[in-house]
Amino acid sequence: MTAPDAPRGVDVDKPSAARIYDWYLGGTQNWAVDREFGRRVEKVWPLIRPMSRENRAFMNRVVRAALDAGIRQFVDLGSGVPTAGNVHEIVRDQLPARVVYVDYEPVAAAHSRVILEGEDATEWAGIVERDIRDPEAIFADEITQELIDWSQPVCLLMITVLHFLGPGDRPDELVAAYRDQLAPGSWLAVTHGTCRDDAPPERAAEVRAFVDAYRDTSNPAYLRSDEEILPFFGGWPLLEPGMSALPDWRPDEAVSEFAAEVRPFAWGAVARKPS
Repeated sequence: MTAPDAPRGVDVDKPSAARIYDWYLGGTQNWAVDREFGRRVEKVWPLIRPMSRENRAFMNRVVRAALDAGIRQFVDLGSGVPTAGNVHEIVRDQLPARVVYVDYEPVAAAHSRVILEGEDATEWAGIVERDIRDPEAIFADEITQELIDWSQPVCLLMITVLHFLGPGDRPDELVAAYRDQLAPGSWLAVTHGTCRDDAPPERAAEVRAFVDAYRDTSNPAYLRSDEEILPFFGGWPLLEPGMSALPDWRPDEAVSEFAAEVRPFAWGAVARKPS
């Protein structure tokens, strides 16, 4: 695999979380150091790549459904590197639309700028380099203000991010701040890691080892049950089929060969803000 040119100032001798996730997804914005790290993680939890791709497929279906519902504004929190079927690629066929990616990692932001510039998407898509734990700064950012009209419906994507927020981050209050910013008719999409009681014991042990491996990093991970995830929606009505395993939310193509294996380890749901 030939690596692309690195954005100016980006160190490609150290693994990047954003580029590792890009490798999980089968993207091209990663280097040998990222792939080596990803393979080590894969030994701990062999389902990490299928799970990452199920998350991406869920997000793609949500974006298409939102477009079909008439929503033309998208904010993707913790977006990473926007490759391998990301939001701006999906909405490009239904412009005019607006996309704001948000990620605090400088590597992800640098790659994002290069990609959006190279695809002539900067008039309708942008990257906000901020921490999702500071929603007011994100709302006030000049790129957000230029691209997003909060008086109109927005599809807010919180895909694979909430399980990196611990109790000290006050995730309930944080998500509420985002919900309060959204206009009626907006959508909130969430996926979150879990470990259901029906998970095979050996697979459950792998995912718990994966979570434990992250405990001493700058991004510790937390598993939550469906009862713990549901309050993030603030009582908004969930769109059909409600909270479900990722492969089961409005599937529009053949179920992947890994669907049965990944089902016990993540929940996904979308809610619509009532009038």
